[in-house]
This record gives sequence, C-alpha cells and structure tokens, in this order.
Amino acid sequence: MGYSYHNLYDVNFTAVRFFTVYGPRGRPDMMAFKVLDSIYNGTTVPLNNGGDMFRDWTFVSDIVSGVVAAALKPSGYQVVNLGRGEPVSLGDFVALIEKAVGKSAHFEDAPIPTGDIKSTHADVSRARDLFGYDPKVSVEEGVERFVEWYRRAIAS
Repeated sequence: MGYSYHNLYDVNFTAVRFFTVYGPRGRPDMMAFKVLDSIYNGTTVPLNNGGDMFRDWTFVSDIVSGVVAAALKPSGYQVVNLGRGEPVSLGDFVALIEKAVGKSAHFEDAPIPTGDIKSTHADVSRARDLFGYDPKVSVEEGVERFVEWYRRAIAS
C-alpha cells in the first residue's frame, strides 16, 4: 500500500522494521521481560533451543531515535531495518540479565517455536545511509537500564 501511494500520489513512505526491541515498558510477552519477571517472581520460563538462538537485541531508545530520524527525513519509498546489526545469543542475553539482577532464572527446556528461526539480525546500512541511524546503547548497557527500570517500576 505504501509503495502504491508513493507511486500514485508521490507520498513519501518509509517502512521501518524492528529487530528484537527490549527495554522499559516493553511487552510482557517478549523474552527479555519474561526472563526478568521470572527471576523476580520465582517462576519458570521456557528457554528455546537451550538458549542457542541469536537475536539482534535492540534497546528501545535506539529504535525510537531511528523512527524519529526516518520521520524527519522524507526519502521517497524505503524499507529500512532498525536494530543493532549485532546478533547475540539468547543464552548470553539471559546471562547478562542474571548478572545484572544477581540471581539466576529458572528455565524449562523448549524447542524452537514452529515458524521461528534460529538466528536473525538487522542490516542497518540503509537506515545509516539514508538518515544517519546509529544505535548507541550496547546490549550490556541496555540490560542494565532495563533491570533498573524494572526494579523501580515493577518490582518495588
């Protein structure tokens, strides 16, 4: 539809594709929140493929800056990826959460969900070239910020 409107009516249209967003006010059904919540509540969470899956964990503020940059720079018709461009294993991401909290999560083994893939990450070169997208928050720093928010907003 965006392509059609761009071609028929010369409307600028940039579709942004997010890659594994986490951080404050994140969706409670997403893995980052589920792991953190399970640590604080002593519940068990499924760990798909033993944590041997790779995702492009991207802190929410980097996504927001990418959306704002895309909105402020009309570029005709574009589809761009917003992520860090750096795949990190689920197991390593979980270990960062556990380290930040100072407690271990409780997992149950689970297979990769049907229709899911083992590894994904963003090629952000188009976003970088078009509107200077440059993610700033490392995964380590993002996890620290996420845990601090959770402590203040949810656990207290």
